[in-house]
Amino acid sequence: MATSSKYKYIQISMVIADAASFCCAILFLALMIILLNDRVADEPAVTGRPILDRPCDEIYVVGEGETLHTISEKCGDPYIVERNPHIHDPDDVFPGLVIKIVPLKSSP
Repeated sequence: MATSSKYKYIQISMVIADAASFCCAILFLALMIILLNDRVADEPAVTGRPILDRPCDEIYVVGEGETLHTISEKCGDPYIVERNPHIHDPDDVFPGLVIKIVPLKSSP
């Protein structure tokens, strides 16, 4: 009779091990699906222009080798001298000079 209870114990242990293996396999598949889905979700879904897609900030610090002409072209503001009364000589622009930039509205 000891053999029959030992046999039932082994059968029950095998059923529990099979159920645990099945649960682990399902968990593994679920994790794989989630990880693969994250890779697809990393693609940007932007259809319009980004909000921060501006060539220049409103407050601009002149860099080395820049002129008012190059800044005007880069930032789309043809009235830099008029909007910055502290610039007395447009040819005397130096690195570190802070200027105000107001880009013209451009149609998308």
